[in-house]
Amino acid sequence: VSCGIKPRDELARDAGIALGERGGVVVDEQLRTSASSVYAIGEIALYNNFIYGLIAPGYDMAKVCSQTVAAEELGINLDLDQEPAFTGADLSTKLKLLGCDVASFGENQPKPDDEDVTELVWNDPINNIYRKLIFNKAGTKLRGGILVGDAGDYTLLHRLSTQDGGLPENIAALLPPPSAQGAPAVSDEVPSDPSAQICSCNDVSRGTIEEAIVNLGIDKATLPAVKKCTEAGTGCGGCEPLVKSILKQQLESLGGSLSNSMCEHFSMSRPELMALVRTDADPSSVDSFEKILAKHGHGDGCEICKPAVASILASLVNGVIIDEGRDALQDTNDRSMANMQRGGSYSVVPRVPGGELTPEQLIVMGEVAKKYNLYTKITGAQRIDLFGAAKYQLPDIWEELGAVGLESGHAYGKALRTVKSCVGSTWCRYGVQDSVGFAIRVENRYKGVRSPHKMKSAVSGCVRECAEAQGKDFGMIATEHGYNLYVGGNGGVNPVHAELLARDIDEDTVIRYLDRYLMYYILTADKLERTAPWQMKLPGGKNGGGPIEHLKEVIIEDSLGICDELDRRMQHLVDTYHDEWAEVVKDPVRRAKFKQFVNSDENIPREKMIEFIDQRGQLRPTDWPADGQPQTNWQAPSDDVFARSEKSWVKVGTTSDFDPNVGSPILYGDSQLAVFNNAHRGEWYCTQNMCPHKQAFVLSQGIIGSFEGAPKVACPLHKKQFSLEDGHQFDGDLKLITFPVKIEGDDVMVELPAVEEVDAILGTNGLRVTKSDCIDITGDALKVPVRSSVSLVTDETGMRNTTLVH
Repeated sequence: VSCGIKPRDELARDAGIALGERGGVVVDEQLRTSASSVYAIGEIALYNNFIYGLIAPGYDMAKVCSQTVAAEELGINLDLDQEPAFTGADLSTKLKLLGCDVASFGENQPKPDDEDVTELVWNDPINNIYRKLIFNKAGTKLRGGILVGDAGDYTLLHRLSTQDGGLPENIAALLPPPSAQGAPAVSDEVPSDPSAQICSCNDVSRGTIEEAIVNLGIDKATLPAVKKCTEAGTGCGGCEPLVKSILKQQLESLGGSLSNSMCEHFSMSRPELMALVRTDADPSSVDSFEKILAKHGHGDGCEICKPAVASILASLVNGVIIDEGRDALQDTNDRSMANMQRGGSYSVVPRVPGGELTPEQLIVMGEVAKKYNLYTKITGAQRIDLFGAAKYQLPDIWEELGAVGLESGHAYGKALRTVKSCVGSTWCRYGVQDSVGFAIRVENRYKGVRSPHKMKSAVSGCVRECAEAQGKDFGMIATEHGYNLYVGGNGGVNPVHAELLARDIDEDTVIRYLDRYLMYYILTADKLERTAPWQMKLPGGKNGGGPIEHLKEVIIEDSLGICDELDRRMQHLVDTYHDEWAEVVKDPVRRAKFKQFVNSDENIPREKMIEFIDQRGQLRPTDWPADGQPQTNWQAPSDDVFARSEKSWVKVGTTSDFDPNVGSPILYGDSQLAVFNNAHRGEWYCTQNMCPHKQAFVLSQGIIGSFEGAPKVACPLHKKQFSLEDGHQFDGDLKLITFPVKIEGDDVMVELPAVEEVDAILGTNGLRVTKSDCIDITGDALKVPVRSSVSLVTDETGMRNTTLVH
């Protein structure tokens, strides 16, 4: 357990500012410290001998402090009725602890001499739930409470504690947790009072949210837009369900409805689109993104809907993901069949079914790592990860790995990742089944199967559960009579324990049930939805029992009459499996897609784009500086840096060199540019290839689409959105340099200044990310070097050179 706040008050201590006995900068009600014109807020501020370690008090302090500074330091007349003051704050909060809800609100620890107290306690050691609600003696006021294990109704209880009245006649009805009331989750009652506080972090009322929705209008009032306008739900996030409920209610009152659209191009969810595609009487009319978009959507598509449709096509058709224009649909990693890492290099993860490797395979992986100078690490899923490959090196690496039977591990895809296993009965004295052999069988059956999100599995050879099967999307635990099959678990940020679907079944029955479970999930889950939240949203069984009973009815009893379809579709995916790496290696056309520059055989090594540093005998890319520090949020010296440059049309290739509806990198001197062939619109664009956010040369790998009709590209690293027409950022204030493009016959021509001029601004060497002494690992740096800016000077030859000005 980790708890408490320790203020980082070293600076104040060195400056002689008054501190508390146990640390913290002493402040008054206006957040003034003992030093003139110095203020403190947040977790460092000690008010009334108390440190507030929550976000809501921090916001209250910031409001008081900003008003005080404006009035006293800047002389601004704020026309306030009284002097702003911080006199304490509500300490109610719902904590984000892994696997366990914890919340407290109101007066949860009354003083011993407080006689106006009545406590109701719920203690359930079997389900690990504890709740204490504190009322006044008369039972007319909820004063506070503590919730452990189930805090689903925290918002409701917190609201009741902040108002007079509103309690049910039987106050004991508030005590049982939602899970004990027969509901897997609680849907908090949304207060109708416009003055009711919805977001305690930012003090946002229902009325403020309603006003924002009206001002935005039916068409523009989306959840992200409302959160941005009001700041509700942008703190701890606990009130987001209430905000969404208010949005739904308000839109309906205005004659609209809350959209479940994937994006602006499809007015439906992924499950709805999947249903339309899979039930189409003419499958050939929906076998490509263009056909699906024409039939069920509009516009150009984007980085949201394109990968979703790519997943649907892979789950129903299962062609090579970079053939027939499908590479234009793939997200960052799928397009390259490897995981893009910091700086634009890639990691390679071969498949290791069940965690079993031969010595020959281990040797070859080591030789590949040495040859290409790759950082190696064992993953948490019993595989070996090779980091630091350039894209142009990937086919060569795959070819060498494939020579010893190593296939794609699909670590880059929304697909089955691994089936982890213990050694089982083959070696372990406790094992009762061959868990390794079964894990290999399961992994080889489902490898390559694309799904709404990644899937992980495990097989344990006995009830000791060494493979942690109950923390996976599906897992098997060996028994004396077969296997117990668990489904719907996952680790990560919100761990979920898998539920028992069937007990003591043989391997063939496990496979049959898994075929149906996975295909049911693939056909009905939303985009980027793991099995655990999908499963929780399913209806309960006909005779009660929750979603797991519904799954038993569908998968075992065939209550929906769809088992034949589920079996057939899964068998199609198994029969059409192909190793994606091998498909690239053996085909020159596919292999050419991995060339670094379409107009040059020259390759720029990774070290020229980001510095690699030694760490424990291996090389890794240097840390990215934090946003706002040098080498981030790059800007050209002026909005039109080449306005007065003499330009000429330069041939950068032929139209056949540039695949449709994707970006392709070109090399011009030492500068990397990106050419985008937007065949859907019949338009071409050229921009810098470097994303200004982190100075990574990756923009050509981004998905192109449109935003409100304007063509855009989404950076593959952090999804920053840039206009392809003028380079401005749709979701921020960064900007790309763009260049005109024209087609003359089959030639692709770009209007460019002289090589020396472009290199002075966009040259790879000048934009290389290097190790910086100002990187603030601990978050307590006091000084940041002044950011360098670039200016152009002319030497005696008339050539422009780069000068750094501090």
